[in-house]
Amino acid sequence: MSVSRWLRPLGPLRAGRALAVAASLGLVAAPPASAASAAEPPAGPAAARTEVTVSPVDLDGPAISTVTVRVENAGPQRMRSLKVAFAGPVGWAVQPSAAAVSGSLGVGDSARAEFRIRVPEKRPGFALRTFTATATYSGGDGAGAAAGTRTEVVGSPLPDLATAYDNVGVTDESDTAPGDYDGDGNSFSAQKLAAVGLTPGATVRALGAELTWPEAEPGTPGNVSSAGQAITLSGQGSRLVFLGSGVGSAATGTATVHYTDGTSSRGQFGFPNWSFDPADLHGATLVASADGRNRPDGYGNAGIAYRIFAHSVPLDASKQVAFVVLPSNGNVHVFAMAVAP
Repeated sequence: MSVSRWLRPLGPLRAGRALAVAASLGLVAAPPASAASAAEPPAGPAAARTEVTVSPVDLDGPAISTVTVRVENAGPQRMRSLKVAFAGPVGWAVQPSAAAVSGSLGVGDSARAEFRIRVPEKRPGFALRTFTATATYSGGDGAGAAAGTRTEVVGSPLPDLATAYDNVGVTDESDTAPGDYDGDGNSFSAQKLAAVGLTPGATVRALGAELTWPEAEPGTPGNVSSAGQAITLSGQGSRLVFLGSGVGSAATGTATVHYTDGTSSRGQFGFPNWSFDPADLHGATLVASADGRNRPDGYGNAGIAYRIFAHSVPLDASKQVAFVVLPSNGNVHVFAMAVAP
């Protein structure tokens, strides 16, 4: 009787014993003792999450717009007791504020809830309108709640960073009066910046990005004192790099990056004060140091470094950047920004 025929009709446990007996009789080779312990269990897939999406919102007010919220059960269990709440900008009336979804959702199934929102009359200028939907449930992915947001744009962002320049941060040593980088009438010396390679239109390589030093002439606005300006920017990469420096030691804030698909991401960054602060404060990277500065009465403070830094925020590398909203902190001064691969 062959060994294979002997094992064929046996169940898993009896077959295991039979293999052991056969090995002891020399009929089959015994498996290495370490084979089972050496095998690594396969990595399990990432846990699926409930998806909540908000439909586009018609902002051509005054009007009542209908908004649809879609909830997809991406978890491993049926979803039950689903409720969806919806909210728009502060002061915008929504009806109803929450809706219950009857029945349950199987794995991969989705449900929709409709809401009506009162859209006010459009105002001139640029604005962002954010809408948030929150789903609560049992089962599904086991988290019990999930949220989704949609941000709509009203008006147009500024076409580029240069359009937003509002601060004279660089002056010629022969005419220092126009400068006021720090609020006290001081500014970078154009001559000393040129000595370290920062001339109008020069390429600056930092943190994997190629940035362009402002082409503004000395004595004219050439940087942005950040105040939540929305700036058009295109590109696709891993991070957004800012070139600048701070006024004071609290030059930090959050930049919001908006993508062409209507989603957004946020990241915090900061710059050290243009002088005296540690060069790596807030996680910044030193790019260049100019000797001295221009004061209202002329060049001075020789021997003291006045500096330019780089910092970055992460991007979703799978998406195309549409525009960037700068931090709402006037101590953060930005000379240039660019997307890094």
